[in-house]
Amino acid sequence: MNKVRHLSLALGPSLNRTQELAQKLSTEIQSGRIPPGARLPTEQELSLTTGVSRTVVREAVAALRADGLVITRQGLGAFVAPDVQRRPFRIDPGDLRSGTDVLQILELRMSLEIEASGLAAERRTSKDLALMKAALKAIDVEIERGGNAVNADFDFHLSIFRSSRNRYFPQFLEFLGNFIIPRQLVNVESESDAQRTQYLRRIQAEHVVIYEAIREGNGAAARRAARRHLASALRRYRDITSRITRREEGARGKKKGG
Repeated sequence: MNKVRHLSLALGPSLNRTQELAQKLSTEIQSGRIPPGARLPTEQELSLTTGVSRTVVREAVAALRADGLVITRQGLGAFVAPDVQRRPFRIDPGDLRSGTDVLQILELRMSLEIEASGLAAERRTSKDLALMKAALKAIDVEIERGGNAVNADFDFHLSIFRSSRNRYFPQFLEFLGNFIIPRQLVNVESESDAQRTQYLRRIQAEHVVIYEAIREGNGAAARRAARRHLASALRRYRDITSRITRREEGARGKKKGG
């Protein structure tokens, strides 16, 4: 059995000790400092090393197990999984710290949604179309109320993915969740309410074009419409990210100069 040598697991003043401990252990495992098959220190040992309660240790190990990084054996403890590279894919909201991260999520979505839209046009049913239409109506209502329509927007795209008749498309979109709607992740302070409303109406018009292509059963047109819609979003958020970066760099420059 592989044994774990000295580990440096000192924790900082984080409010979420469970998350911090899980991240530190995850780093040790993925770097190979705790090798596959190695037994993790006991709850008591980790508690003494890090200064947290055994409950926190237990929750951190449970999080690692959910990520596929460790396995537990009754009466023996927790062990690093034999192949940590096969752990489940996940996106941690805490890791989305920059505009670049959001853009990469949007690029991932784009690669999936273009094909999903084409398949939806070829395979949709009348019930699918009714769900898409209901989602479009919900977006219109939200825009008129001055809302951001994030949930209704997600429902529209999810209805497209479900119409593909490939169960993995909607499963993956549900996993991504509202990450696919970047306007809730990027803080657009410089835009007025009128500008945001104008933007929402523009993307709603793009939604309608996608819907009409799917309704007509035109796979090629649906793919083109989805590509235009997502390419437009990419351009917008690249511009926003650039503005935010320039503003932050300017603020840092003024601080240094002062």
